[in-house]
Amino acid sequence: MGICDVKGQIVNVNQAMADMLGYSMDELCQLNVQTFAHPFDAADTWVSFGLIARGEKDNSRREKFFQRKDGRVVCTDMTTSLLRDEDGQPAYMVSIMQDITERQLLHAELRHQARHDPLTGLPNRRYVFERMAELFATDSPQQRIGLCYVDLDGFKVVNDALGHYVGDRLLVAVADRLHQCVKRFGHLVGRMGGDEFLIVVARSTGLEETVGIADAVLDVLEPPVQIDGHELSISASVGVVERPTEGTTIADLVKAADTTLSWAKSAGKRRRSVFDAERHDRELARYRLATTMPAALERGEFTVEYQPLVRLADEAICGVEALVRWQHPELGLLMPSTFIYLAEETGLIVPLGLWVLEESCRQARSWRAGPGGLLLSVNMAVRQIQDSTVVDAARRILSETGLDPGLLQLELTESALMTGAGEPLENIHALSSLGVRIAIDDFGTGYSNLAYLCTLPVHTLKLAQSFVDGLGGADGPDPTKDRLVGSLIRLAHGLGLSTTAEGVENEAQAGRLRELECDTAQGWLFGRPESADRIADLVSTV
Repeated sequence: MGICDVKGQIVNVNQAMADMLGYSMDELCQLNVQTFAHPFDAADTWVSFGLIARGEKDNSRREKFFQRKDGRVVCTDMTTSLLRDEDGQPAYMVSIMQDITERQLLHAELRHQARHDPLTGLPNRRYVFERMAELFATDSPQQRIGLCYVDLDGFKVVNDALGHYVGDRLLVAVADRLHQCVKRFGHLVGRMGGDEFLIVVARSTGLEETVGIADAVLDVLEPPVQIDGHELSISASVGVVERPTEGTTIADLVKAADTTLSWAKSAGKRRRSVFDAERHDRELARYRLATTMPAALERGEFTVEYQPLVRLADEAICGVEALVRWQHPELGLLMPSTFIYLAEETGLIVPLGLWVLEESCRQARSWRAGPGGLLLSVNMAVRQIQDSTVVDAARRILSETGLDPGLLQLELTESALMTGAGEPLENIHALSSLGVRIAIDDFGTGYSNLAYLCTLPVHTLKLAQSFVDGLGGADGPDPTKDRLVGSLIRLAHGLGLSTTAEGVENEAQAGRLRELECDTAQGWLFGRPESADRIADLVSTV
C-alpha cells in the first residue's frame, strides 16, 4: 500500500510495497509517483491518475508496471482511490497493489503457445492471420502486401519411408532455414500446418520484392539436411501473390496464394509460380462448368449434332458421327473441347456418354436411309469403356431403340484399348459380340504398339486430321505425311480394316485420299455437324 498527495509526492508506504519495488520505505517517500511511469503502461494510465487528483474521479483499477530498483519489471493489479479533506477537496490518493508478475508471465506463455507452432516454434496460422489483419487495418491506400505460400516437395515420402520422427526433425530444420532466410528482410514466416509455410511480406514494395523472397526460399532449401545418418534432399514449391491491401481481403489473398501454389506443384518440383488473374478466372470458369454439368444433364441442356460421313468413291452419305453440344443458358452453345475433358475428370462422362449413345441411337432408328442403312458412329471415352455397366447399357439401348447393332460404330482412342500392361479390354470383345463395330479414333497419334490390331475386334481406323492436313493445304502437300497416310491405309486394308479420314477440308485432300484408296471421309468439305432434323432431310433420298 502507498499514499501520495494530489501532486504525486509519495508520503507513506508499507513494508510490503517497499519489498515489492526493492526500495526502503524512506527511499520511496523521497520519490514522486511519476518516477514509476513505465512504457508498458496503458496510454490512459496517467490521464486517469490526473482525473482522480483533481477530484473528477474517485477510483480506478488497472494493470500497472513498475521498474524495481534493481531494474527488474514488476506487473501489478493496482486500485487507486481518492481521499478528501473535511471540505470535500482532494487531499490524498491511496493505492493498493498486488504483484501479478507470475500470472502475467503465465498468461504470456499461454498466449505464446496459442499463437505459435509447438513443433517448430514458428508463428501458427492464428498468429499469421492476426498479423495480416493488423496490416489490413492500416488506412493507407498505397499499402501493399505479398505472400509466399511454401509447400515441401515429396514430404509424405520421407514420413512414410523414415517415420514421423525424422519427418518432424526435417520440418524443424526447414522452419529454421526459412526463419533465418526471411528475418534479415524483417518478414514473418509461419507454419500453416503439415509441411506448408506462409511468408508475409508486409508493406511490399512490389511484385519483384515478393518474387525475390520466393527465390531466396528455393535457394536456402537446396542444400541437403543431415538427420540421424540420412542425407535428405529437400525442395519446395512456392505460390506467390502480391497486391494492394485495398480492394482485397485476407481470405482472397490466401486463396490466391494457395491456388498459385497448386500451379507451381503441377508444373514440377523446385519452382515458384506467380498469381495470374486471367488464368485464375479461366480455372474458376472451368470449375463452375464442372460443378454445374450434372444438373445441366438433368435439365436437358445437352444436345447432339451429327456430321456426315461419305464414301470417297462417290461422295454419297453413308453414315454420321454423333457430336455432343452443351446449350448453356448463360454461355450459349459450347463445343466438346470446352467440357468433355471436365466430364472425364469428374466422372460425368459415364452418364453423359450413356445419354449421347441412347439419344443418337434413337435418332438413327428414326432416319429412313437407303437399303444398307446409315452408320452411326459414337465416341466412347476411356472411363466409359472401363465402366462395368457399359456392355449391359449398350445391349439395353439397342434393344429399346431397335437399332441394328451393325449400324452402330463405337469410336475409341488407342489409350481406351490398352491397359497399363498393354492387354486388351474385355469390354471391347463383349461389345463386338453384340454386333457393334469398333473404330480406332485418331489412329497413329497414341500407342505405337500395333499388336492390339491383331487381337481386338477392330473394324475401322480413323486417320487423325493432323495427317490429312499434310495432303494439301495453304502450304501444299507434305511428302512425309503423304507417305505416312498411304502406309496407314495399306496397313489397314492388309488387316481387313476400313479407313476413314477426319478433317477433310478441301478437294486436294479428298482427291489424294481417293488416290490412296481411303474408304470414307468426313470434314467441312462434305458437311458440318447438323441437327437431327437436318440429317433426316439429307438422308431421306439416300
